Amino acid sequence: MATPDPAGGLLQADLAHWRSRTDATLAAAFDALEGRTEPRLLAAMRHAVLLGGKRMRPLLTYAAGLACGADITRLDAPAAAVELVHAYSLVHDDLPAMDDDALRRGQPTVHVAFDEATAILAGDALQSLAFALLADAPVPDAARVSMLAELAGAAGAAGMCGGQAFDLAATGSAIPLDALERLHALKTGALLRSAVRLGAIAAGADAAARDRLDGFAQALGLAFQIRDDLLDIEGDSATLGKTAGKDVAQDKATFPALLGVEASRARLRELAARMSEALAGFPGDTAALAELGRRSIERAH
Repeated sequence: MATPDPAGGLLQADLAHWRSRTDATLAAAFDALEGRTEPRLLAAMRHAVLLGGKRMRPLLTYAAGLACGADITRLDAPAAAVELVHAYSLVHDDLPAMDDDALRRGQPTVHVAFDEATAILAGDALQSLAFALLADAPVPDAARVSMLAELAGAAGAAGMCGGQAFDLAATGSAIPLDALERLHALKTGALLRSAVRLGAIAAGADAAARDRLDGFAQALGLAFQIRDDLLDIEGDSATLGKTAGKDVAQDKATFPALLGVEASRARLRELAARMSEALAGFPGDTAALAELGRRSIERAH
């Protein structure tokens, strides 16, 4: 794994620039809907997307694409698209029928700030907008079709939605470790892996490069979820920007519940080593990917 810039410097400037590009692409997409949709719906969509967030998934798209030599203008659409799918999933996850949460990114959830019906429609519209952006991405036709198929697969029944269904089915019951890892490889990991894959596809990376990056992304996706599980029991709502302790209160299947806290931390260290191994010797600049991998393990929210 390439060594991150410990003092910030150019690497931190790059991450800030990519975050700014993502926010600009998202804001422009919403601005283009002015006068073409119901104002309350558009306000709810903006509330769901533009009020903060780590932007981990778009940052992964930029980092992977640029490591593979992509022109940055090819990465704006897929970076924004994967964030829109992530945002739609959060809007729906927070609904009373799902996790029933009132706080997201330090703000009232969409169904609290607006109403439940508007939240459902906003989530639907954000998902559709993601694919509209990809359909207009400035890449060759074959890459565009490949990106559309990639994001659709990651978001659907064999990806994120399937993982959420497994999570609901597992609530209140004990499941083995392999089942828990499969659950989270779909619920959380599928979209994180897709973010990396979208960047590689936009860059026109070959199969060998994609496989190397996929190994990194698989380890990162699992590490991200284990850290989430730990933060739910160790963090506080003000820092997390969402309600702490929800997993325990709802008797969710989590890594600390199954393995214990110390074993979960040990698993994080194993996954960090796997990420390093996946990036070792990669021909492109993987410093940003390495930094994002580190953040997935060490983040406080």
